[in-house]
Order: sequence, then structure tokens, then C-alpha cells
Amino acid sequence: MSKAAIAEKEKLVNAFAEELKSAKAILVINYLGLTVEEVTNMRKELRDNDVKMKVIKNTYLRRAAAKAGIEGLDDTFVGPTAVIYTDNADDITEPARIVSKYEDDFDVIEIKGGMLEGKLTSKDEIKELASIPGREGLLSMLVSVLQAPIRDFAYAVKAVAESKDEESAE
Repeated sequence: MSKAAIAEKEKLVNAFAEELKSAKAILVINYLGLTVEEVTNMRKELRDNDVKMKVIKNTYLRRAAAKAGIEGLDDTFVGPTAVIYTDNADDITEPARIVSKYEDDFDVIEIKGGMLEGKLTSKDEIKELASIPGREGLLSMLVSVLQAPIRDFAYAVKAVAESKDEESAE
């Protein structure tokens, strides 16, 4: 192999290692069996949610993970592998939700494992994480909980006012 080819591969590994270092959520999946259209749709949905997907040789993945200081994912870098990751700290659940949805829709996708905020995560933990609403959903739930006492007070005041109106009408 030429020195230029080796240098190019090293450049690729280093660039991917830098991306992995800043990633808050990393998922490793097997996507073999999806049609080109299905992969394209999944990539588009991931991209629309600030999530990236890369398909790189497993040997390069191992090297990039080692350079990024990520340990424990080597056993997931076997067979057809895609790495899905995001550096968006606001919503680390989004990659899990999207991939989990596609895994439910297409039997060929398999979540192998991942890492969330530097902690090794199993497939079951990723599926559990996918069931948690996103940031927007959680915020709307919080607003609803905060509004409930005020809304209940308003209903009580309205009921008292209506009862006073009925008493004065009699």
C-alpha cells in the first residue's frame, strides 16, 4: 500500500475520532438489508434532527474509537456496521428514538450497543431511552404540570361565580 493511501486512511480515522470525541450519544447498528430508499429516508430523518450516520470499515472504527478514548464498543464493530451519533447535548435521546422506530419498522435493523455521555449502553437501555419523550415533549409536560394548579384555581373561581349568579337569579 502506498504512503499516500496510508496517510489518507489515517486522516479519515483522525477526523472521525475527533467527531466521536465530541459526540454525546453514539449508537452502533447493523443496517444490512435495508433498501437504498429506506437508508436514504433514515439518513434524512437523522440529519433533520442534527444526528449523523457514518458507515466506515470496522478496523477504522476501532482505531477511531481508540484515538477518541472510547472503550467497550469494539465488540459491536463486527459485521455490517453504521455509527449514528450526535453532539447535541440538548437531546441525546433523539438518535435512540429514530433508530428504535426504524428497528420496529424494519426487522433487518439491529441495535448492537452504544454510548451515552461517555457511559457504555446496552441495546435494552437504548430501547428504554427511546421511550422517553424528547426535549420538547418533556418541556410541554412540565408546562402542563405547572399550569394545573392555576387552571384548577380558575375553575374553582368560575364555579363559585356561577353559583353566586344562580343564587342571585333565584
